[in-house]
Amino acid sequence: MDEKTRNQAYSRYVKAKIPKTRPWPSLFNSFWVGGLICCLGQGINDIILLIFPNMAEQSAWAFTLIALIFIASFLTGIGVYDKIGEFAGGGSIVPITGFSNSITSPALEFKHEGIIYGICVKMFTIAGPVIVSGIVSSIIVGLIYLFI
Repeated sequence: MDEKTRNQAYSRYVKAKIPKTRPWPSLFNSFWVGGLICCLGQGINDIILLIFPNMAEQSAWAFTLIALIFIASFLTGIGVYDKIGEFAGGGSIVPITGFSNSITSPALEFKHEGIIYGICVKMFTIAGPVIVSGIVSSIIVGLIYLFI
């Protein structure tokens, strides 16, 4: 089999294996699930401020983020967040819950390798580059702001 025939056969194989999606229902599901996650966060924040009326808003938001991260990690651990992700696509990835899922999933996948070499090392395989990029870009922007 020559190279051109092989490439054409591979292209047909890839085209057959690519999941078929319907863009408008996917966009709609992404929009409403992402909005629901954000409403959940706002609800948690409102409840925290009702329970602790003297708490500063920034502190309440910090506790809200902790709660959302915990909920997403828990749902990832019991296998529910993956189903939400399949249904909602980007709507479940964009909020902070998606970041929590991207850290929790590899940690669960590699837990059989032990705490150090499995969970601690593999936990940041997906999210690590995002964290590094965020830190480096914030340092660069901070230095530019300092000198301007």
